[in-house]
Amino acid sequence: MALTPSQMVPLGTPAPDFSLPEPLQRGRAVTLDEVAGGKQATVVMFVCNHCPFVVHVNPELVRLAKEYGAKGVGFVAISSNSVETHPQDGPDAMAAQAAALDYPFPYVYDEDQSVARAYDARCTPDFFVYDVDRRLAYRGQLDGSRPGNQVPLDGHDLRAALDALLAGSRPAADQVPSVGCNIKWRPGNTPA
Repeated sequence: MALTPSQMVPLGTPAPDFSLPEPLQRGRAVTLDEVAGGKQATVVMFVCNHCPFVVHVNPELVRLAKEYGAKGVGFVAISSNSVETHPQDGPDAMAAQAAALDYPFPYVYDEDQSVARAYDARCTPDFFVYDVDRRLAYRGQLDGSRPGNQVPLDGHDLRAALDALLAGSRPAADQVPSVGCNIKWRPGNTPA
């Protein structure tokens, strides 16, 4: 496992469009417009099935999406890992995980990794929060909890960013990168 921090993309960057299949819904395409349309904020999460950092935060992701989804926040989880090296992150396993964990958000598959590259995602989990205008307002950690560090899993940092946006203000600009497993890039696809 390579410990990798998120890339701190400049705040204000527009959200890249996407249309990706959702394995749980037999490959139905999910778009950014569908996830973000009419929402006060949109959370784009890069995750996967096997990463211990994602496994650790999954319960809070579900709680957070249920709570903030009811407040007008859109959520989507994207898996961009290569199934050549990590078949456990492929579409069938994604569908099974989304069902088992009762994800209250679409869990979509970025097979060619073009969406991860467009977002400059680097790790799992990697979080990007966009405002109502689809401009990047937060990129960073869910909270300070990591597997085995005894810090409470409460989504503190991401919740603070969402609360600020819902209150009509901006999240604090001092943001802590997320950290986790590196995205498993296909040969020749690793970002510079």
